[in-house]
Amino acid sequence: MADATLSSMTVAELATLIKAKDVSPVDVAEAFIERTASTEPQLNAWITLLPEATRAAAKQAEADIVAGGYKGPLHGIPIGLKDLFWTKGVRTTSGSAITKDFVPSEDATVVAKLQDAGAYAFGKTSMVEYAYGGSEHNDLYGAPKNPWDLAHVTGGSSSGSGAAVAAGQVPIALGSDTAGSVRAPAALCGLSGHKPTYGLISRFGVSPLSWSMDHVGPLAHTVEDVAIAMNAMVGFDARDPGSANRAPEDYLAALQADLRGLRIGVLEDDFIWDVTVPEVKAAFDQAVTQLTTLGAAAEGVSIGNLDRISAAQVTITTAEANTYHHEMIQRAPELYHPVVRRRIEAGFFMPAAAYVQAQRVRATFDERYASLFETFDLLVTPTTPSPAPVANGLNVRLPNGEMPSRELVRLTRVFNPNGLPAITVPCGFSGDGLPMGLQFVGPRFSDAQVIGAAHAYQQSTDWHKRRPVF
Repeated sequence: MADATLSSMTVAELATLIKAKDVSPVDVAEAFIERTASTEPQLNAWITLLPEATRAAAKQAEADIVAGGYKGPLHGIPIGLKDLFWTKGVRTTSGSAITKDFVPSEDATVVAKLQDAGAYAFGKTSMVEYAYGGSEHNDLYGAPKNPWDLAHVTGGSSSGSGAAVAAGQVPIALGSDTAGSVRAPAALCGLSGHKPTYGLISRFGVSPLSWSMDHVGPLAHTVEDVAIAMNAMVGFDARDPGSANRAPEDYLAALQADLRGLRIGVLEDDFIWDVTVPEVKAAFDQAVTQLTTLGAAAEGVSIGNLDRISAAQVTITTAEANTYHHEMIQRAPELYHPVVRRRIEAGFFMPAAAYVQAQRVRATFDERYASLFETFDLLVTPTTPSPAPVANGLNVRLPNGEMPSRELVRLTRVFNPNGLPAITVPCGFSGDGLPMGLQFVGPRFSDAQVIGAAHAYQQSTDWHKRRPVF
């Protein structure tokens, strides 16, 4: 089988071939190594690549499978890791000069769990420094390019993970999501990306941005691949203070669900639509129509005061990021990117009352969302207000003007403070050939329902089957 064919496949497709021994994990590894070698000079998706470790892990997976030790659909699958996931013996920079030589002595819990399932690290993907930005990049590692159009941003902060999967350099990657850093790059790169309920996946060994809003999640071509990864990653970890001790669920089984009778709230808040461009609105409306065709009952609803929860998210992030960085940034402020440095240092001047008030807003929205989910099973919004824009410093150019690049996560950040599960799937392409995303949001710990609904929609479209040519 041609390497180009293997590198365009999903995790599920590769797993079927590996399990049947029609393809060796070694063939799979070589296909992605070759694909990355031919495309990486254009994309800049990686900070560290691990070709020799990849080959060794693939040979071990092949030997285990031949000996009858097949572990499941991730066995022999290479995975990209955002460079804030600790990897034993491999430098973990967090996209920063200040930790450019940090080599962990152990793996992040989620990395270890994926390895237990038979996957292995292909490399460490590029990212916005310490995950503190929507699409901005520091000068040390450079900006990944969007495979659909190299002049456009990938979104952030899991920018390299989005670019690598979309380009076929790796079939799946991990990101972190504090305001939309899994969902935004997934949407802008034509992928499926899930932010699980807060606490479902351990964050031990994941460099933090905001401890009370950081989530770990996968980016992949399909919701099916997301479900495969979730089955391996979810689980209680006493080393993560926010970890949820929940009975395990089978997220692959959730893919059997359909949309008949599902109550979907279509958000109508001005906060969402004031900045959303017409092409995204048209694709979203078409997606909602498709949801009703599949049996869902869709009804417009406004949450209200989304500007307040958005502001609370920014305030909480500023305070918590400053708490984590305050010693390092006082010791060597010049090692931080100027934009990231300003954001962190702003926390030195934030009054305690602002943080407390933000927590009060967060609590109010706990009640507001709980009330909303008494009427609706899920909510839907666009994932980003525009397709991937051309970068313009700290601003991005949109058809209706400029806005700060952090506003690319405007429609995602409002669901982080309350830890709600949210997934994005492709729902169309712009006239310029750039992907657009549809976001499903559910109540806490309804990840199986969110994933099932997104999969049902995705199976009725073919957006996820397209691959960029560059």
